[in-house]
Amino acid sequence: MKKLSLRARVLTGTVAVAALGAGTFGAVSASASAPAAAPAAAVKADTDNRNLQQSTHLTVAAATKAAQATLDAAKKENQRVSVAVVDRNGNTIVTLRGDGAGPQSPESAVKKAYTAVSWNAPTSELAKRLQQTPNLKDIPGTLFLAGGAPVQVKGAPVAGIGVAGAPSGDLDEKFAQAGVAALAR
Repeated sequence: MKKLSLRARVLTGTVAVAALGAGTFGAVSASASAPAAAPAAAVKADTDNRNLQQSTHLTVAAATKAAQATLDAAKKENQRVSVAVVDRNGNTIVTLRGDGAGPQSPESAVKKAYTAVSWNAPTSELAKRLQQTPNLKDIPGTLFLAGGAPVQVKGAPVAGIGVAGAPSGDLDEKFAQAGVAALAR
């Protein structure tokens, strides 16, 4: 087989690259001009559809207002507490750790809020139920100590406010109720 000159090899390589490039460009151009696939039919979502449900949730502003009212009520009585506001699903919206509140108080406040919204009852009432059903306390994320209050709309729970850090659960719950009351103003 005869060896090609340098000039012939360069020329052959250039032609090969040009042909490859033209083929690629053609394929890209062809796919770019192809009609796009039709989008999937949109499903009309309205409240008449029995598969959907509307729910009420607190805004961040409302949750913050309630949390701040709770801290203000505690401060008036020289109590150092933390407050948490959770939504209907138990997701934390706001947590505020008051100045000087203990390191355990934010987590306890979240658990009290979660417990109150889960059962739509103040946690002081729920703590009394432990006598008949002691295994309630084994449910993850709950805390059956006074200091949690549900936020209700038309009797249904939409949020929970939990307070921890005062020397008694009764005080914690009093401050949580101040947060609930702030939402009515």
